[in-house]
Formats: sequence, C-alpha cells, structure tokens
Amino acid sequence: MVDVPPQSSVSIDDIKPQAGLTGAELTGADLTGMDLTGAYIDDGALEGATLTGTTLDGASLSNADLYYADLSGADLTGADLTGADLSGAVLAGADLSESVVTLVDLTRADLTGATLAGANLNNATLTDAELTDADLSGATLRKADLSNVTLRGADLTDCDLTNATLVGADLTDADLRGADFTFADMTNTKRDGETVSPSALEDADAVTSKTSDD
Repeated sequence: MVDVPPQSSVSIDDIKPQAGLTGAELTGADLTGMDLTGAYIDDGALEGATLTGTTLDGASLSNADLYYADLSGADLTGADLTGADLSGAVLAGADLSESVVTLVDLTRADLTGATLAGANLNNATLTDAELTDADLSGATLRKADLSNVTLRGADLTDCDLTNATLVGADLTDADLRGADFTFADMTNTKRDGETVSPSALEDADAVTSKTSDD
C-alpha cells in the first residue's frame, strides 16, 4: 500500500513517471512497487522510506537522503545517485546497472545479489557494505573506499579499482578476471580465508595489479 507521510506536500497523484519531486519530504514513505521512471527526486528526504520493487529507471536522486531506506529489488538502471546518502540502506537484489553512484555513501549498506554492472562508483564509500554475490562486472570504482566490504562470490570481471581502498575486504570466491587493482590498498585483503597480496591475485585470476610506480 502506498503511504505518503502527512507532513509531506507530496500527494499520491504526484507519484508517477517523470515526476518533479526535487526536495520532496518523503521520510518513512511507503512507495512499494510504484513507477517513478525518470523522476526528479534530487535533494529528496527519503530516510527510512520503503521502495521495494519500485521502478526508478533513469531517475535523478542526486544528494537525496536515503539513509536506511529499503530499496530491495528496486530498478535503478541508469539512475543518477551522485552524492546520495544510502548508508545502512537495503538494496538486496536491486538493479543499478549503468547507474551513477559517484560520491555516494553506502556505509553498511546491504547490496547482496545486487546488479551494478557498468555502474560508476568512483569515490563512493562502501565501508562495511555487504556485496555477496553482487554483479560489479565492468563497474568503475576508482578511489572508492571498500574497507571491510564483503565481496564473497561477487563478479568483478573487468572492474576498475584503480586507487581503491580494500583494506580488510573479503574477496573469497569472487571472479576477478580482468579486474584492475592498480595502486589499490589491499592491506589485509582476504581470499578463501587467507590474507593475500595483489601479486597473488594476479597469479590466480590474471588481474591487473600494481602497488608502486614502475
């Protein structure tokens, strides 16, 4: 059931494709299964909102507050989430293919089984995030912070992790073929339960990995 908070100036009729909802107050709103394709929700307040199965294909959510929001199974294909706060959010099974997730805070977010193929996550913060079985193939994570992130069974093929921080990350059973770890900080990075070095990953998966200028 769609539920908009009483303090909001947004009505049910405003929740539609290409809607202009910039700065909208939707804290705690239930927008389950709604179609917000191409909507403009920049600077929107969606803290604790429920958007399970919601269609946000091509939507603009830059600088939106989605702290602890539930976006499990949501379609965020090609969405712009630049600078959004998604810390503690649930995005399990969500589709963020080709989305822009630069400078986004995903601290402690649950992205189990999420699809981020071809997404731009440059300078994103994913500290302590859960990305088990996530698809990050072809994604760009330059200078992203993945400290203590769980990437068990994740697909990182052709992923660009140049200058990324993976301190304490768990890469057990992850597919790293073609991944680029150039100048990445992989202190205490784990694979199959053991701490590994970038050179060991290169030998095992034919990834590109450098730790210093040559």
